[in-house]
Amino acid sequence: MNKDFKRGMYHGLPIMLGYLGVSFGFGILAIQKNLLILAAVGISVTNLTSAGQVAGVGVIAAGGSLMEMILCQIVINLRYSLMSLSLSQKLDKSYTLPHRLITAYGITDEIFALAVAQPEPLKPAYMYGLIFTPFIGWTAGTLLGATAGNLLPASVTTAMSLMLYGMFIAIILPPARKDRKIFFVIFLAACFSVLLRFLLRIGDGFAIIIAAVLSSVITALLFPVEQKEAGE
Repeated sequence: MNKDFKRGMYHGLPIMLGYLGVSFGFGILAIQKNLLILAAVGISVTNLTSAGQVAGVGVIAAGGSLMEMILCQIVINLRYSLMSLSLSQKLDKSYTLPHRLITAYGITDEIFALAVAQPEPLKPAYMYGLIFTPFIGWTAGTLLGATAGNLLPASVTTAMSLMLYGMFIAIILPPARKDRKIFFVIFLAACFSVLLRFLLRIGDGFAIIIAAVLSSVITALLFPVEQKEAGE
C-alpha cells in the first residue's frame, strides 16, 4: 500500500471516529423522516455534508421542489468551494484534473483543516487516504443509525437524533462567545428561521436559504470588515 495513502488514512482516523457518532444521528433522523435504510446510506455515500444532508432530508420529507433542494444545498455548501480554492494552492504538481475532481468530492471542514495544516505539498494518494477513513466512518455510522432507527423504541431514537443538532450547537457556540458579530448573525438566523418556518409557513429549504442570506447581509451592513490600506 502506498505510504502516502497509509499516512492519510492514519491522519483521518480521529475524523472517522467523530463522523461515526454524528452520522449515527443522521441515520436515525432519516428513518424518522420515513426514508428507507438504503436511501439514508445512499445519501451519505454520495454526500459528505452533515448540515446539507439534514437540510436535504427536511426538504424531502416536506415534499419540497427540486429547485428548493438545489438552492438550499448551494447556500449551505458554498463554503466547500472556497475551501477547495484555498487547498488548490497546496497541491503537488502530480495533481491532474481527474485527481482534483475526485478529491473535491471529499472536502469537508475537518478534512480541509487537516490537509491545509500539512507542511509539504499534498499528493493525491495522501488526500485519498485522508478522505477514505472519514468516508467509512460517515457511511457506517449512517447505516448503524438507520438500522437502529428501525429497531429501537421511538422514545430512544428521538433522543438520539438530537446528537446531530448538539454537534451544530457545539460548533457555533465557542466562536459566538468570542465574537459579537458571529453571535449576532446566529441570533438573526435563528429568529428569521422561526418567523419563516412557523409563522409564515415557508418550506424548510427556502426558510434556510432566506434566513441565511438575510442574516448575512444585515450583519455585513451593520458590521463591515475594515479594509487595510496597502502597505499597512
